[in-house]
Amino acid sequence: MDITYRPYIDPEFEVLIERIHPPRVCVDNDTYPDCTLVKVDSANKHGMLLEMVQVLTDLDLVISKSYISSDGGWLMDVFHVTDQQGNKLTDESLIHYIQEGICANRQASREFKPIIGREVRPRHVSTEHMALEMTGVDRPGLLSEMSAVLAELGCHVTAAVAWTHSSRAACILYVEDSAKGGLIDPCRVAQVQAQLENVVEAHHYKDERRSVRLAAPVPGQTHTERRLHQLLAADGDYELCCSCCGGIGEWDDFNVLGRCHKGRKKGCDGTHVKIENCKETGYSIVTIRSRDRPKLLFDTVCTLTDLQYVVYHAAISSRGSTAFQFFHQEYYVRHKEGGILSSEGEKHRVTQCLIAATERRVSHGLRLDICTRDRTGLLSDVTRVFRESSLSITRAEIGTRGKKAIGTFYVKDTSGQNVTPQTVEIIRREIGGSITVVENKSSGTSPEGSPSRTSTSSSSTVEARSSFSLGNLLWAQLERLSSNFRPIKSG
Repeated sequence: MDITYRPYIDPEFEVLIERIHPPRVCVDNDTYPDCTLVKVDSANKHGMLLEMVQVLTDLDLVISKSYISSDGGWLMDVFHVTDQQGNKLTDESLIHYIQEGICANRQASREFKPIIGREVRPRHVSTEHMALEMTGVDRPGLLSEMSAVLAELGCHVTAAVAWTHSSRAACILYVEDSAKGGLIDPCRVAQVQAQLENVVEAHHYKDERRSVRLAAPVPGQTHTERRLHQLLAADGDYELCCSCCGGIGEWDDFNVLGRCHKGRKKGCDGTHVKIENCKETGYSIVTIRSRDRPKLLFDTVCTLTDLQYVVYHAAISSRGSTAFQFFHQEYYVRHKEGGILSSEGEKHRVTQCLIAATERRVSHGLRLDICTRDRTGLLSDVTRVFRESSLSITRAEIGTRGKKAIGTFYVKDTSGQNVTPQTVEIIRREIGGSITVVENKSSGTSPEGSPSRTSTSSSSTVEARSSFSLGNLLWAQLERLSSNFRPIKSG
């Protein structure tokens, strides 16, 4: 048996490098008239690309284009960003937050407090309360039954997020003791978990996958949306995914006017993945094309990171017409320990995981935005009204701001019919507060937030600049930008 010896590297060495060469972040509002450039120059470490994208995503910013390069232990990344209305970033406090948030290392970022005039952390993220994680078979009324048990046991849901995909469901509920607030008494935790397990098991077959876990908050807790990706991946939801076009086998060049190999025209809005190995450079090239939507870059980078791949170079662009906007992503990757994707089985698994990552957040059904007074048992009441109205929840996010509970629910009629205005009016009367119906023009393009937001904000000017190849243009762009790193004030 061959024994491979590897040099020992002190974990404090990375921290030392960060102290000697802290990240430099420049926010440039001068180069382009229709977007802001966020340029990062820093020593590289595994997962740092995800950390940067997470900072921008949590601010609800739209990333229309990005160039990534991180060979030789150093990175130079450029992000083209706007707000949800397609405007450049001019708020000085927001710019300061971006610079401080990206510059913070892993230890410091846990204690980093935003200095900004609005809430930054997503409303469904909590770091003070116990987290209930559940995965299992998707069925109507599951969230309603779980929240009813929690209310009966004296547990208040302070925030929740739930996704469904490929007949599977995953949710994270943040809970506290409704009587005294704070963490649930340790002696009651086992009782709460056992009752919830009974609810989840009630509609599962004997050996079917399911999981219920109630855990106390820990320092450096995984980002909620990243954790949902991890839960569904561990549950195997990606196993039913297949690439409409490309994947491991044939790949036809896609462009706005092209067709896929199944003869579909540009309206084919499935996810297309191609994986090739480049022997000259020693990289695996992962190309993804899919319908554009919010947070898509975060979802794919999150998946590659959790699969233990390192992104060395990448070029990302949103392109296409207003009616059919799609996202093109090209990554040059290797394993964290080195090496490329060598086997067809590995390529197939990565393809499935990336397709699942792009599909989990796609919005199906009628979107209802709810704002009402927060109270114990609110989630139970809301989901009970949905269940009694024969509606099934396909995705949900709810949290609190002060004494208000604010949530977004995507619901579908369990019989397959459209949700009628009469049903919406019944829900409004039963729940109270403000309920807004937001038009979902196409699945996958409904953004998160106010009804006025759009899923992409790339104008014709951005579209005209989006034609590029990763090779010479990427290096030329990075060389030009890296030589011009200087503090640039917003204009």
